[in-house]
Amino acid sequence: MIHRFPYEWRLEDTYFSKNRGKVFSCFACGGGSTMGYKLAGFDVIGCNEIDPRMMEVYRRNHNPKYSYLEPIQTFKLRDDLPDELYDLDILDGSPPCSSFSISGDREKAWGKQKKFREGQATQILDTLFFDFIDLAAKLRPKVVIAENVKGLLMGEAMNYTRRIYDAFNQAGYTCQYWLLNAADMGVPQRRMRVFFIAFRKDLASPFMERVNLFEERPRLILDFNEPHILFEDVADYSGREVVSPEMRKRWEHRQEGDTNFSNVTQRLYGKNLTFNTKFAYKYRICPTLVGCEECLIHFDRPQYLGKSEVCKISSFPMDFDFANQIPHYVCGMAVPPIMTANIATEIYNQWLSRL
Repeated sequence: MIHRFPYEWRLEDTYFSKNRGKVFSCFACGGGSTMGYKLAGFDVIGCNEIDPRMMEVYRRNHNPKYSYLEPIQTFKLRDDLPDELYDLDILDGSPPCSSFSISGDREKAWGKQKKFREGQATQILDTLFFDFIDLAAKLRPKVVIAENVKGLLMGEAMNYTRRIYDAFNQAGYTCQYWLLNAADMGVPQRRMRVFFIAFRKDLASPFMERVNLFEERPRLILDFNEPHILFEDVADYSGREVVSPEMRKRWEHRQEGDTNFSNVTQRLYGKNLTFNTKFAYKYRICPTLVGCEECLIHFDRPQYLGKSEVCKISSFPMDFDFANQIPHYVCGMAVPPIMTANIATEIYNQWLSRL
C-alpha cells in the first residue's frame, strides 16, 4: 500500500526541510502534532506545556528554540514573547478535553475545577479553549489549528462549539471544523478527532466561497481516503502478558465480536466493568489508544500492546525517547504525527503556499 507518510519511521533516518513556515504548539504534551508539522515541512519553533514530565519528553525529542513550562493562562499574558512568535504561519493546540469525552462525565464536569494529571494543576478544563483563542488574538498567526474529541459535536456540547466559533470571530478569524478519522490518513488506528481550523480574516478573502445564501467561508478540502491498515500489519506481540488472575479470567471468557471487557463482565457478573480495556483484532483496524497501559489487549493472545506496537499504531517514530514515561500515555494523549502531517500539508497546499 502507498501512503503519503509511512506509519513506521525513525527520527534518525528523517530529514525535516523546515521550508513551509513557522509553527508554535500549545498544550504540546510529548510533541505528536509537532512531529507531524515537521514531517510536513514546517519549522516548529517552540511550545507551551504545563506538565514538567511531558516538557522533558518534548525537549529531548525536539530541542525547541522556545519552550514555556507554565499554564496557558499565564503564558497568554506575557509581555516578553519574542517577535518571532508574532510572525507565525500556524498556531497549534490541543486543549485538554476530558470533560467533553463521550467516555467521561461530560455535562457533570463542565464549569468545575479539576486537579488533573497534566502538571497537577487545578483548572477549569472547558475554559482552556478560550485561553488558547485569546493567545491567537494576541499573536495573530495566519492559521490556527485546534484538535479535540468528537464529543464536542454531540448533544449540549454543540453550544460550546458555537461559543468557540463566536470567540474566533471576535478574535478576527473565520473558523470551520472537520471530524476526521486518523485511519483514513494512513494511521493504523481508528481515532476520530474534531479539528477547528481558523483562517485570519484579512488573508482569507481570495479563498472565500459561498456555502449557502447567507454564509461564505474559505474553501478547504480535507478528504482523506488512504487504504486502511489492519492490526495484523502492526502486531508483533512485544507487550507483557496478562498475569492478573481476574484480568486473565476475563480475557479467557471473551467471545468473537466482543469489543471490550465490559462485554465479558456483563456475561460473567451482570455488570459493565473495565469498558476501557478494548480488544485489538488482527483483521480489524486497531481501536483508539488512550493514555493507559492496559487499555488495549490482543484478542488472539493474552498480551497487552508493547512499546513498538504503540509507536506504530500512533505513527510515532520507532526511536522516540519517552524519557522513562509510559509510551501508552504519551501516545494516547497525542495527535498522531501522520494525522497532523496530512492536515498541515493540505493547509499549506491550498492556503499558505498561495498567499
